Amino acid sequence: MKNIDDRAEAERAAGLTGYLAADGFLAELQQELGPAVSEIHGRLVLASEPPRPAAWAQNVWLDPVHIQISSITDAARKLRAIQRNWALYSCAHHRRAALIAQKLPKVSAKPLVFGAPAPAAALGSWTLIAPDTMLAAPACTRPFPNGEARFVEDRSAPSRAYLKLWELFTLAGTRPRAGALCLDLGASPGGWSWVLQRLGARVVSVDKAPLDASVAALPEVEHRNQSAFALDPHAAGQVEWLLSDIVCYPRRLLGLVQKWRQAGTARRFVCTIKFQGATDFAAMRQFAAIPGSQLLHLHHNKHELTWIQL
Repeated sequence: MKNIDDRAEAERAAGLTGYLAADGFLAELQQELGPAVSEIHGRLVLASEPPRPAAWAQNVWLDPVHIQISSITDAARKLRAIQRNWALYSCAHHRRAALIAQKLPKVSAKPLVFGAPAPAAALGSWTLIAPDTMLAAPACTRPFPNGEARFVEDRSAPSRAYLKLWELFTLAGTRPRAGALCLDLGASPGGWSWVLQRLGARVVSVDKAPLDASVAALPEVEHRNQSAFALDPHAAGQVEWLLSDIVCYPRRLLGLVQKWRQAGTARRFVCTIKFQGATDFAAMRQFAAIPGSQLLHLHHNKHELTWIQL
């Protein structure tokens, strides 16, 4: 499986790696990284080690370096000498950082129309940590400024949960093909089913709660009024994509995933792990240990992670 955040070379020289925490989840990222943490600047955590998976990082800075500057013009000149495209993460000295950013080439931050590929041009990240010191990484794992994927939204969707799927499919560079059978567990009100149907998939939406009427009326959408946990994997037949945005405790979701994996009737998985109260790091580790899978925090996730096996 292509790792969404694995855009670095397979082997890199030992040095610093920057992890930009998802907004509001710095503590989770610090706990995840452990004793490797060497510096913290706002939500940016520096670790004295090569890049490694970090679910609570919204973006990873590869080989960041400290750069001494003598002026605003000097800062912009030194960044342009490294590469063209830079995104500012402003954590301190905001006015001075903004003046430096004004002297750099403009990077388009227009919302993306869903279906368009993620930007392919290299995008570095930088921040001003002192009036005379920048921290800059010429390459990052996410193609969006500070990992913030933004889209031209569709107000006809029944809920904003659809943005999580849009973001995932854009980052992964893959999505259900036309005619693929997709199982949407815990589907109500139907945001994910709405996305899947628009991609041309055949959708079985499973939830004891009703779907939004506009989704239930769509062709190729079948609503099964039952608990997702009671569904027999063998009775469902071969499923190309199993997706779940169910509100439940992580360990209960883990049991559901394990049941379907043991049955071998689902090829790909996309599941939201929702934390109710404290973050369950033990459950996180169990999900992360599933071969060929990945845990990540999408820009459109809240206190939750997306687990995928593609």
